Amino acid sequence: MGSLQGQNVVVVGGSRGVGRSIVEAALGEGADVLAVARGAEALKEVAWEASGVRTLAADATQDTAPDTVFAALQPDVLVICAGAFAPSACIQDQSWDDFSANWETDVKASFLFCRAALQGRLKPGSRVVLISSGAAFSGGPPNSGGYSGAKQMQMFLAAHSQKEADRLGLGLRFMALAPMRIMAGTGVGQRGISSISAYLGISPADFLASMSDVQTPADVGRAVVALAGGKVPGIAFTVSGSGLAAAA
Repeated sequence: MGSLQGQNVVVVGGSRGVGRSIVEAALGEGADVLAVARGAEALKEVAWEASGVRTLAADATQDTAPDTVFAALQPDVLVICAGAFAPSACIQDQSWDDFSANWETDVKASFLFCRAALQGRLKPGSRVVLISSGAAFSGGPPNSGGYSGAKQMQMFLAAHSQKEADRLGLGLRFMALAPMRIMAGTGVGQRGISSISAYLGISPADFLASMSDVQTPADVGRAVVALAGGKVPGIAFTVSGSGLAAAA
C-alpha cells in the first residue's frame, strides 16, 4: 500500500516539469490526484499519459481559484507549484511588469491558497507544500528580476502561515521546499539555463557542467511525497542530488 493511499492530493501547476513529476509521484503512492494548470492542452496530455489523474483548467492567481479548486477535490495535501518564467534581462532593461512577474504569479498563488487554508477551507490534518527555489538562498543572477525574492517570500509565507495556524488551533501543516539546482528538461529550467549562460557569456553545456549535486524533477516528486507523509519535522526544506534536508 502506498504512503498516500486514500488521500487527496492537489497539485497546482501540475501539468509540466516539476509539477508533473509531483503528480506522478503522488499517483505512484496511491493518492487520488488533481492536476491544476492554466493550459487545457497540457492537461489533456497529463490525463492521457498519467492514468487515473483528474485535471482542472484554472488560473491560480485569480481570487476565486481556491474555491474552484477545492470544489473539484478537497485536498489532504495541497502543493503549490505554479510559477512564471523568471525575467531574462538586466535590471536596467526590465519593466516593473517584467521584474515582478514571479511575485504576481508564484507568490500570489501561494498567498491565495494559504489564505484560504487559514480561513478554514482545509480540514485539520491537511498539509500545504509551497515549491520554492534554491535562488531563495543564493539570490540568483542579476538578470532574473524579482525571482529570488519571490521564492524567498514563499518560504516566509509558509512560516507565517504555520504560526497563524498554530495560533488559531487549525491543525494544519505548512511547508516550503526549495529544489537547489536548476533542472534541465523543465520549461523553467531550460529557459533559466539559456538565460544565465548567455548572461555569463558561456555555453549552456559549460554552465551545466559547472553544477554538482543536481536533483531531478523525480527527486522533487519523491521529496514532496516524504513531506506529505507528515513525519518530517520542520517548515523549510531543500532537495538536491543528495536528497531531502531541512533548510539551514
